[in-house]
Amino acid sequence: MNDVILNDNINIENLIYEVRGVQVMLDSDLARLYECKNGTKEINQAVKNSPQKFPERFSFVLTDKEMSDLRSIF
Repeated sequence: MNDVILNDNINIENLIYEVRGVQVMLDSDLARLYECKNGTKEINQAVKNSPQKFPERFSFVLTDKEMSDLRSIF
């Protein structure tokens, strides 16, 4: 697999987590990758305004436990 590196030397592979047996990226990491001026608000608004572009299998909300588990990783 090719390593993709961001301008600030962050390896994208380090931004991928496994949740519910699926590899995912957090909205905060996507906002950083796409340099969204309004951060996650911009990403989440795009999902809300164009749900046909983001099918349910590509986008879901973490449960409180999943969020807590991810925070413990950091």
